[in-house]
Parts: sequence; C-alpha cells; structure tokens
Amino acid sequence: MREYRELMASLDKDGRHLAGARLQVTSTATTLRVRDRKLVVTDGPYVETKEQLGGYHLVECKDLEEAISIAKRIPTLPFGGTVEVRPLA
Repeated sequence: MREYRELMASLDKDGRHLAGARLQVTSTATTLRVRDRKLVVTDGPYVETKEQLGGYHLVECKDLEEAISIAKRIPTLPFGGTVEVRPLA
C-alpha cells in the first residue's frame, strides 16, 4: 500500500488525480440482467467473471501515451495484476 500512497501523492501533487476508490469484495456485488424483457437482480458477481476489479483511478492525461506511463506504475502489475486504461465517454 505504501507504493499506492506514493503514486497517488505524486499524481495529486501534479493535479492529475481526479478520483479513485477501492471496491469491496465481489461477494458484495449485485448483478442486474434483463431476461425475457424482465429485470433479474441477483446477489454476487457475474458468474462468468474471470477477473475482478479491485478499484479505479481517474487520472487526467493528455493522451494514451501519458496514461500508459502512469498505469505502468501501478504497484500490483509486477505481482500478476492487470491494469485497464480506458478514456471517459
């Protein structure tokens, strides 16, 4: 967690870190689907989920290159973590 705090402090100092949060464990999830035009709400994560989102960081970047340069600093990457970079719609 020290590495995360250092990364976020760096991005905060530069004014690029806009938001972020850890997510609770997947067992706290509620999944919504539409089946036969009816809403179905179930407890727990989507059954076919192979990877779990642990949190998010919303960072202001000028382009994809800058976003990747920040994302590659996420401390969980060397331990098998995955980071997805995606622009806002």
